[in-house]
Amino acid sequence: MHRHSDCATRERTMRVLTLTFAGAVLLSLATSGSPTAAADYPAKPVKMVVPFPPGGGVDVIARTVAQKLSARLGGQFYVENLPGAGGDIGTVAVANAAPDGHTVLFVAPDFVTSPLVKAKVAYNPLKNFAPVSLVATAQEAITIHPSVAARNVGELLTLIKSSPNRYTMAIPGYGTLSHLEGLRLFGLSHGLHVTYVPFQGLAPALTSTVGGHTTILIGPIALVAPSLKDGHLHALAVEGAKRSPLLADVPTLAEAGILNHESEFATGLLVPAGTPAGIVRLLQAQIAQITALPDVKERLGTLGFDPIGSTSDEFAAWIKAETAKWAPIVRAANVKIN
Repeated sequence: MHRHSDCATRERTMRVLTLTFAGAVLLSLATSGSPTAAADYPAKPVKMVVPFPPGGGVDVIARTVAQKLSARLGGQFYVENLPGAGGDIGTVAVANAAPDGHTVLFVAPDFVTSPLVKAKVAYNPLKNFAPVSLVATAQEAITIHPSVAARNVGELLTLIKSSPNRYTMAIPGYGTLSHLEGLRLFGLSHGLHVTYVPFQGLAPALTSTVGGHTTILIGPIALVAPSLKDGHLHALAVEGAKRSPLLADVPTLAEAGILNHESEFATGLLVPAGTPAGIVRLLQAQIAQITALPDVKERLGTLGFDPIGSTSDEFAAWIKAETAKWAPIVRAANVKIN
């Protein structure tokens, strides 16, 4: 009787030990992937894709962040520009890259607007990517070439109404943020016709307008500020809720009597869907720390950008909010690209 009791006790003990060991193994397997991946990261050079030509605001910020990440994480982070198709070429390249954190994507608002306007959607902003951080935002300015005889938005609208086929607006591609802002302001709100001239990015759109080949440009203050200072462009209004410190004399659209037209240029960092959570957390934490550095804040501030360094969830919420904001504009303007 005593031997039987001892055997039963030993069997119960062995079962408990076996289950405990098995549970520990499963827990280890479930949690080891991300920390181990993050601890070994980066294992090789990290390509930071900018889906626009060099020289724009996204490119400048990406290069600033790449330099800081290289120094802080002890690996090589480098920028590769892959422009074309309104940003789709570089964006799709990252979506199809190995989800190991060694190919990442810096985006502009076109990341959200492009899928809204294209008949064949190349990617889904949230299904094909994991948001890391909203890095920085900048106010948009409505600017014109000095040859345009307008000194405020009202005068510009009057000129366009009197000569509907004369005025052209440079845009960094159909369906981009600048394009939709123009459609909302001129077409949907005031029933005016402006000819939209597409370029591969904001930098060449700026070059065209400075040269007088196009007459209107809506772009981030970070991009247009030098041309405003040199007198090669004139700013009529900013699209933020308040005036920009860099353009203190330029009114907001609301001050000009045009309400509910706030908009901002933003850039953020994403990785391919399926990237280990540990790497996403590591990159997000680094971005938050980098955007808080005094030299980075000063660098971005001189360009007209406000450092953000958001959480991944906050960036995902921003993507959803921007989608909800621009989808009705796309439908109302009947914008569709094959």
